[in-house]
Amino acid sequence: MSFELSIEFFPPQTAEGAEKLQLTREKLAALNPAFFSVTYGAGGSTREHTLATVGAIAAVGCTAAPHLSCIGSTRAGIRELLERFRALGLTRLVALRGDLPSGMADPGEFRYANELVSFIRRETGDAFHIDVAAYPEWHPQARSPAEDLANFKRKMDAGADGAITQYFYNLDAYTHFVAEARALGIGAPIVPGIMPIASFAKLARFSDACGAEIPRWMRKRFESFGDDAASIRACGLDVVTELCQRLLDAGAPGLHFYSMNQASLTLEICRRLGRG
Repeated sequence: MSFELSIEFFPPQTAEGAEKLQLTREKLAALNPAFFSVTYGAGGSTREHTLATVGAIAAVGCTAAPHLSCIGSTRAGIRELLERFRALGLTRLVALRGDLPSGMADPGEFRYANELVSFIRRETGDAFHIDVAAYPEWHPQARSPAEDLANFKRKMDAGADGAITQYFYNLDAYTHFVAEARALGIGAPIVPGIMPIASFAKLARFSDACGAEIPRWMRKRFESFGDDAASIRACGLDVVTELCQRLLDAGAPGLHFYSMNQASLTLEICRRLGRG
């Protein structure tokens, strides 16, 4: 099956981690992804590691898309980063609001992602393809679905080219969100974010923190396996592969995998989808 694929990494903090990520990237490169994205820590806490990681990706001829968050940033600092991205030959990025790190009182010179998108467009024109975040199950800090959708429209109107969603396991959440966006005149691609399942306990904790819903049937099925890691992995592959197939059948423009710097689950899901 042919579909646009992209894969997300987080920047390793050690030389050993960088070596492991290189091996992971080499395996995943066989899938011919459109790009590898690299996350950016709260308040720019991983800035240099993010730059090193996207530089290594670009150096081997792959397309790299650094994340860029505005919370805790200044216009001068963002301008410098954009210049460094261009010097590396990068042509796309993911613009986010980001989180304010614990203990940091100053949110910086940008409050919202639409302000960051507008600034990037003013500074660089069409030099970058800009993706932004979307939340099919609504951002956990949004006061209402209508408010969250309005925030999304502001980001798109500011000049974003497309969006990548938070992960989810409820197909209806995605299709409903896309329909709502289209009703507002947003025609840009909205690519679903896919989270493979390696450990259900970790997934449950992370989902509770970020507001991603785990359907009751799914939670009960995984809980029934207890500590049986092999059964959890096998079930996770089945669940996520079926979700991906249904998304593609429903017209999703591609899939964006949150790899957690691991290759095996993404490779297997893509193999089952007829890719790789």
